[in-house]
Amino acid sequence: MSPYIMTPVIAFLVIIILYNTIKILKEYERGVIFFLGRFQRVKGPGLIILFPGIQKMVKVDLRVIVMDVPTQDVISRDNVSVKVNAVIYFRIVDPEKAVIRVADVFEATSQLSQTTLRSVLGQHELDDMLSEREKLNADIQALLDQRTDNWGIKVANVEIKHVDLDESMIRAIAQQAEAERARRAKIINAEAEKQAATMLSEAAKILATEEQALQLRYLQTLKEISNERTNTIVFPIPLEFFEPFMKMTKKSSQS
Repeated sequence: MSPYIMTPVIAFLVIIILYNTIKILKEYERGVIFFLGRFQRVKGPGLIILFPGIQKMVKVDLRVIVMDVPTQDVISRDNVSVKVNAVIYFRIVDPEKAVIRVADVFEATSQLSQTTLRSVLGQHELDDMLSEREKLNADIQALLDQRTDNWGIKVANVEIKHVDLDESMIRAIAQQAEAERARRAKIINAEAEKQAATMLSEAAKILATEEQALQLRYLQTLKEISNERTNTIVFPIPLEFFEPFMKMTKKSSQS
């Protein structure tokens, strides 16, 4: 064979060998090395040298992964059907477990997230789903983190994105909210009437014990009546109104 033909072939083989031998891993990557099919070690980042045909490397990304949980049909504890979707944030912390103990770590995490979401939310009532999302997020995150620990996964956060209700349930919630507002308004009015009655009762006691206060109140009432736009005003004058003057006159005559 001509040396002119052998040179390109040798160069091509050398390139293939170097490609399969030298690997460069980024800072956020790790390589799980297998030697003759058996786990050997985890390497990286940086330059990795492999023996082709003898060693094999599986690359693992250690960055935080954002995964959408598809919309799930959930029946709450008070038998309300809702559609819920969420998003989870997780990362691989143990590349060896993530490669060896589960065939597809991302698919397994997605399926487990769906079942965990339905399981946790199904134990709560609809009001909890709408008002206590932070607590539910924490519960789902803790349960997922515990279950995925054997796969070398760390679940950092879970966020419930939407809780969708049908039209009939939306109308029912609106009616409930309106009834609650009406109830609060009645309670406020009742409290106001109670306070007014208490103050009137105290005022009546003061007027009953203080003759001068009663007379001043009577004069104030006459002043308010005089401001009315009317031609004739008729008002009674109680005899008690003249008693202080009569007492003063009597004391003057005796002196």
